[in-house]
Parts: sequence; C-alpha cells; structure tokens
Amino acid sequence: LKFGLSGLKKGAKMTLYMASLTPLTKSRISRCILGSILESEKNYLEALKRILEHYEKPLSQIEPRLLSDRKMKIVFYRVREILQCHFLFQIALASRVAEWDGQEMIGDVFVASFSKSMVLDAYSEYVNNFSTAMAVVRKTCASKPGFLEFLKHRQETSSDRMTLYGLMMKPIQRFPQFILLLQDMLKNTPVGHADRLPLQMALTELETLAEKLNEKKREADQRCEIRHIAKAMNERYLNKLLRNGSRYLIRSDDMVETVYNERGEIIKTKERCLFLLNDVLMCATPNIRCQDGSGSGSGNAPPDQKFLLKWSVPLSFVEVLEYGSGEDAVDSSRYPAPHSGEKVVINAKPNKLYMGPGQLYQDLQNLIHDLGLVNQISTMISSLKGNYQNVNPAVAQDWVSGLQRLILKKEEEIRAADRCRIQLQLPGKQDKSGKPTYFSAVFNTHSPAVKQSWISNLQMAKLALGTVQSVYFYTSCFLHVNIICLKYFIVHDKPFFSCFNL
Repeated sequence: LKFGLSGLKKGAKMTLYMASLTPLTKSRISRCILGSILESEKNYLEALKRILEHYEKPLSQIEPRLLSDRKMKIVFYRVREILQCHFLFQIALASRVAEWDGQEMIGDVFVASFSKSMVLDAYSEYVNNFSTAMAVVRKTCASKPGFLEFLKHRQETSSDRMTLYGLMMKPIQRFPQFILLLQDMLKNTPVGHADRLPLQMALTELETLAEKLNEKKREADQRCEIRHIAKAMNERYLNKLLRNGSRYLIRSDDMVETVYNERGEIIKTKERCLFLLNDVLMCATPNIRCQDGSGSGSGNAPPDQKFLLKWSVPLSFVEVLEYGSGEDAVDSSRYPAPHSGEKVVINAKPNKLYMGPGQLYQDLQNLIHDLGLVNQISTMISSLKGNYQNVNPAVAQDWVSGLQRLILKKEEEIRAADRCRIQLQLPGKQDKSGKPTYFSAVFNTHSPAVKQSWISNLQMAKLALGTVQSVYFYTSCFLHVNIICLKYFIVHDKPFFSCFNL
C-alpha cells in the first residue's frame, strides 16, 4: 500500500511539474528531443551502411566464396530498401531542423515518410526473414570456420565491437524507439501548438505500423509452422491439405491418448500430438521424440520430429464432451474418462488393467448405494434390545463415517481426473445404411491450465470459422438476389420489386 501511494505521489508530482513548465522551457526540451531524434537517426543509418559496406560487400568479393549468392540474398534481404527509406527521411528531417526556429513542426515529416506502403513492405519482409537469415549465419559459422573468423575480425576492428546480429537487430528495434521519442515530444508540445495534431497523427501512424509488422510476423510464423508440419508428416494428401493459403496453425500439443474397455478400465495409453489449425484438427503419432520433452501449447513442432497421421477432422465437427454430473455420470461407461494428467500411465501393459474415471464413477455410485444400506442397518441396530459385541450403534456409526470418507476421496479422484481430461466426439465412417457414426477420443494434457487454454482456443477457432461461413452465406444470397433482380429488369424493363406494389 505504501509503495502504491508513493507511486501515486510521484506520478502526481511529475504531472504538476510538467504543468508548471513554461512554454519557453517546453520549447527547449522539445529542441533537445529533436536533437535526440536526429542523432538516433544518424546512428541508425550508419548501422545500416555498416551492414552493407563491412559485411555484404566484402563477402561478395572474397574468394573462395564464404556465402553463396542465394545465401547472401537471404542474409541481407531488404536492408538496402530500408536504408533508402531512411535516407529520404533523414533529408526531410534535416530540412525541418534547419527551419525549427521559424516553424516548430516535425510530426508531418514522420507521417509523410512512414505512411508509404513501401516502408511497410520493406520492414515486414525484413522482419519475417530475420529468423531465417540468422539461421543461415549460425549454420555457416558451424560449417565454415573462415566465415566465423571473418565475423570475429569485423567485430574486433569496429569501434563499438558490435556483432552482425546486433546490427541486424537495429531495424526490428527502430519503430519502438521512434514511438518513445515521439511520446516525449508530444508531452512537451502544448495544447494548441501547430505541431500537436501532426505529432498525434505521427504517433498513431507509427503504432499502427508496428502492429501491422507484428501481425505480418505472426502470419509468416504460422505459414512456416504449416510447412514444417507438412514436411514432418510427409504425406501427399496432407501436403495438399496444409498448403491451402488460408490455413494456419493455432497450436500443437503433446498429449496422452487413453483407450478403455467396456468396464471403464484403461487397457493402453499412447503418445499423440494434436495440431489445432484454424479449420482442421489433426491427430498424429510422434515417431521421433523431442530431446527436451517440450511441446504443450507452444504452437511449435520441433524441426527434427516426424509424425504419422492418425486422423484429421474438420473443426466444425469436433465436439468437446463434459461428463461427471447429472445424467452423464450415470452413462459414463458409454464415454469413459481418463486418468488425471499427473497419474496417467505412459506404458500400460496389455495384461494389466488400470482404473480410469469411467470406473471411478461406478465406484462412487456403489459407495453411495452402500452408504444408504449401512444407514438402514444402523437404524435397525439402534432398535436391538440386547447388547452384542461388535454389533452396536457405535460400530454402525464407524461404518457410516468410513463410507463417507471413501465417498469424499472418490469425488476428489474424479475431480482430479476431470482437470486434465479432454474428451472429443468425432465423426467416423458411415455405417452400411449410410448413417453417420461417431467415435470418442480421450486425451490427457500435462496440466489443467493446458486443458483450459486448449478448449478455449478450439471454441474461438470454431466461432471464427462460423463467422466466416455466415458472411459467405449472406454474401452468396445477396449476389443471388441481385442476379434475379437484374434478369427481371432485362426481361420486363422494370424493377423486380415493382411487381409487389410496394
């Protein structure tokens, strides 16, 4: 509480301090911030030039070549275009700085320079390619010692000893830096100043641009994941399925599928990987396990992992079944539930049966039934006329208390199982009469949090899918009605709705 109050007091003091500044003082602060922007942009341009002059140019001239033309293009992709954008921005910025005493305006220069589509294109392609470029650098360092020596020499001979990676990170950090500087400039620009609205527009433009870059990066990562999965599956049907341009990966999770017999007892468990795409759910068996055992909800399939596809189902047909209360608890043998994620048996032996929640529900019903009988027996014992050893009200009460404890324990076991259980109803093949059939698949997540987030992602994906389909349906209907109206107009030379006397 003291920390919160002190923070509020500091914030209030800062607000009062800013309000107490005179326009002349604010103007001087703005000039200092402008100097910071100019110096920051100068350093940024020098960093971009160093990438091209100290790395790209020498690497293209060294014999024998350390990087092929293809790898050179990947590593230095779009750097030259970004340099060109900022070279033009620096010219406009320098011109405005020279006129600062007569016209204190800077926001319109940012708007004019960074609202162009070429800026978004250059930066988005650079950001999307950054991971690939750095992967090429790492692999080449490992395979060619001469390349590693070249990079070390360039770093050691530079004044700031910055690595190639540090220089290549500069474009990714540039817009957040601009946003912070413009926020400071806006704080010191009084209301009514001619530059206040342009600064607000410039700040909005840069924040929008940063958000677009993040969105394009996410889309690029999703497309990359789809390619990795298609390569890991290595199936012609799946490659065709995954290479749909509108399809992307939401998440991938390592889970344990549990198989039960008719009595609700676990007969075997299998390791599975569930791939949740925006319109398809796929279940696969991993052939090569990941070294660190990670993979719960990360959305990243390990690059060295291979999978065997078990089934794929359109997302609109996937239903999550929740059991354990009301009528469902009675009919739990139809859709037995698995063990909790903490207690699940990874390698169940065929000749040994393990108790699952399907059996737990039945055990609970049996205990409740027995408790009712014991209560009746307790009432009958209390009416006995004589005294008998081990048959008295105290012993009967011990029986009742013991059964009540067992019921509480069984209910806790069921709740623990439900926390990590995902049970899906999926469409199967049609039967002989052509009717649709369904089958149930039961999976255990590694934690209750993974289960909740997975179900939430599934529901959101289905909701988004339904929205897209609804828009398509209404658009199709609208176009169909327009075609009918147009045909009627051509034939009868009057509007279609005139026949209704509206």
